This record gives sequence, structure tokens and C-alpha cells, in this order.
Amino acid sequence: MQPILTSVLRTGATLALLLPLGGSRLPAPRTSLPVQGAQPDPQVIAQFGLLDNSKLQSYIDSKGMQMGKISDRPADVKGFTIVDSPIINAFATPDGHVYFTRGIMAHFNNEAQFSGVLGHEIGHITARHGQKQQTRSTIANGALILGSILSRRVAALAQPASQVVGLGLLKYGRDDENESDKLGVKYSSKIGYDPSSMADFFLTLQRTEQSSGVATVPTFLSSHPNSADRYQNVKKLAQQAEQQAGRQLAVNRDQYLRMIEGLPYGDNPREGYVENSVFYHPDLKFQFPVPQGWKSQNSPSQFQMAEPNGKAVIVLLPAGNKSLDETAQALAQQLKLQNAQASRTTVNSFPAVVIQGDQVGQDQQTGQQGITASTLSYVIQDGQTLYALVGLCGPGTLNTYGGTFQNVAQGFRRLTDANKINRQPERVRIKTAKAGQTLASALAANGVPSKRYEEMAILNGMKTTDKMTAGMLFKVVGK
Repeated sequence: MQPILTSVLRTGATLALLLPLGGSRLPAPRTSLPVQGAQPDPQVIAQFGLLDNSKLQSYIDSKGMQMGKISDRPADVKGFTIVDSPIINAFATPDGHVYFTRGIMAHFNNEAQFSGVLGHEIGHITARHGQKQQTRSTIANGALILGSILSRRVAALAQPASQVVGLGLLKYGRDDENESDKLGVKYSSKIGYDPSSMADFFLTLQRTEQSSGVATVPTFLSSHPNSADRYQNVKKLAQQAEQQAGRQLAVNRDQYLRMIEGLPYGDNPREGYVENSVFYHPDLKFQFPVPQGWKSQNSPSQFQMAEPNGKAVIVLLPAGNKSLDETAQALAQQLKLQNAQASRTTVNSFPAVVIQGDQVGQDQQTGQQGITASTLSYVIQDGQTLYALVGLCGPGTLNTYGGTFQNVAQGFRRLTDANKINRQPERVRIKTAKAGQTLASALAANGVPSKRYEEMAILNGMKTTDKMTAGMLFKVVGK
């Protein structure tokens, strides 16, 4: 995997760039690459991971290629990929590739909803909206924001990388969105699907945002601005398309639901999770403490922790497989450390190097060279694998945060607790309703706790009071 820029710490207005020191990523690598079309951007995969589901991947390849061929610019449509993210999003990059998250695949309730969103994204490509903007996504530029110390007086935590990533993708204006909606209706109906389902899916997305209370994660609607009349517009366009088709267009609810049986839902604990202020990584079998009250964010390429007011950050990065001393030296160079002091140590029997120093750079406000951050960082060797635990804080504040940095690093240890190691993700499970059941009673009969009824109702695109017919399929989630 190609190295990418994975974090940016601003101290004052000065940037300190931190790159992975090797080509590895935190979770175990996935091997199921799309078989059709162009390969996905390795930087997107580094950030999100690739979903290992050949059945779903073949499905989106097949439908995507079918739709690409009938689109206005078939040569512009290059490929389709499902990424391993619980975020509900779909996006097209200016190079002609369409990405779906597993989160959005779990929330579709029929093939027609998927087809409508697929058509909408292909519409952005064929209308060349991205190229007109002459801009690339945050991912494509490789700039993911970790934390931001806005000034030495006022400190605030910027959004974690995976929140920015939904991304500092292209933000389209209303005209572009309306054009893509029209093209989505046109393309999905052209390959035989009922395009009104795309409008129905907007309601699911709106409910998801409303239920969260605050947009804590990027969603389809945050990178695709919504408007009050958009649902109605798409419904009207869909009605016209169906009249023109002169036939009943497909929805294919049961086929779609059976296809997503077993799809991982929500965060995947196999790739790391925080519990009681400890970060556990079951697949890589290590753990370390997270400072009490600090915010944390996990992604396939790094794990980030930030002091609540943004005054200090700690990042865990894979650091390749060179020698310990070489890696420590490379880290000191990348951090642009002045008078760096490095010494050998051990961390719970792991060989390690601890590095302390001040980072130098240009203050963008004054234009003068100076100290922009202080660091206490560790490079830890686990067999052939090295990890960098990088602690950064404002100039002159290492006395305040150095102890915290040290505690986290010295708490890095082998994970041996079988209960922590064996955590499995929740998965979408398809169940069959009995006559007379409401969605709520069907959920209760399947052991779903009442506090999750609304979440499951949104996942099913239904209300908890909706009556279900005998044999009707619906989703629950479970281990």
C-alpha cells in the first residue's frame, strides 16, 4: 500500500506533517479486490479498508457496468467498490470511481434504492461535476486532519480524520445535486428499476441524521446537500420515468435483503475498539490505555486520541518493518525535531526507542521559524512489526502532557484476554414476520431490546407501528 499523509497537527498556524513510516495498516489486510473495471484508489482503501464480500462486490460490479454502459458518458465510468466503513455514504471521485460504504449497503431495503443512489453517483461522474469544480477530495490529496490547536490561547479539537473524510469529498451545490437526481432517475429506470425508491431512501437518511441529534459522522446527506423539495422533485421525476417506461419497474426487496444477510453492521471490533478507557486490537493482539476523558477515533490507518480541548494528541501508526533505530531516526526526521534525544528502552518486554524533542517550523502568522510543538514519542517493536506512538502538544507544555504520553506508551502490552480477543461485529440478520405482527412486536420476538427499536425501524425503512404480512422479510442485527 502506498504511504499517505495521515495526520496534520496545527500548532498556532504551523503545520506538522506526520506520515506512516511503512506500508502497513492496522487491521489485517483484505484481499478481495474488485474484479471488474479500474482498481480503487489505494489511498481510499488505506483510510476505509476494503469490504471482503465477493457476492456483494460482484453485484455492484454487474449493476454498475450495466448502468455505466447506458449512461451519457460510458467511458468516464471506471469502477465500483464497497469500502469497510459503518458510515452511511456513497461517493464518486473525479477519476470515475464510485464507492459505497457497507453502512449504506446495510440501510438499502431493495435493489431499486441501491440503483437510484448508484445512478445519482454515476450522474456526478457523467455530468463531470467534480472536474468542473477543479478540486479533489481530501483523501485524494492525502490530507486528513487529526487535531487542530488553533492558537496558544484558544485550543479546540478538529474533527477526527474519519469524520472529515466523508469526507472532505466534493461538496456539490444544489444545481449539481438536482442534475444528478435527474440522471439517477434516468439511469436507474433505464436498467429497469423503480426510481421513486431513491426518494424513499432520502427519508431513511433524514431519519438517521435526526435520530443522532448531531451530525457526528459524515453521511450521504452531508456531502450531498439536501433541500426540503428534493424528495418531491425526485418523486415527480420518477412518476414521469415510469409512465415513459410503459411497464412496472422493479423494486426487488426480498432479493436484496437476502443478499445482505450476514453483512457486518456498525463498528467492527476486530479492527480495534475502546472499552473502559482501554484500546484493544483483537486481530493484532495488543492493548494500551486511553487517557481518561480523551476523545478517540479509530480508522484502518491509525488510532487517534485527543485531549478534550485539543491541547495534545497521541497517534498510533504502523511504522513498517525496518530496524528499530532506522525507524526512530525516520520518525524524528519526519517530525522535524530539533535537538532530538533518543534512547533505547523496553515496554513490557517489547524493544522500544523513546524520542523527545521540539518540532521546528515556520509560524504562518509571523513567518518566522520557531518551535511549533513538543513531542514525546515511542517506537515499539512487536516481532517484525513496528508501531509509532506519537505524542504531540503545544510548545513548552511537555511538562503537562509528557506523563500522559509516557503512561499510554508504557501501557502498551500483549492482549491475552480471550473475552477481549474474541469480540465479533454485529451482523445484519434477515428474519421472517408472522401474520399480525407490527415491526415492534417482530423485533421483540427476535430478542431486540426496546431501546434499539427506532434504530431497527430506520434500518428497515419502516415505523415501529407498521403492520407486517406473513412471510415478510425484515432486518435485525446480532452477533
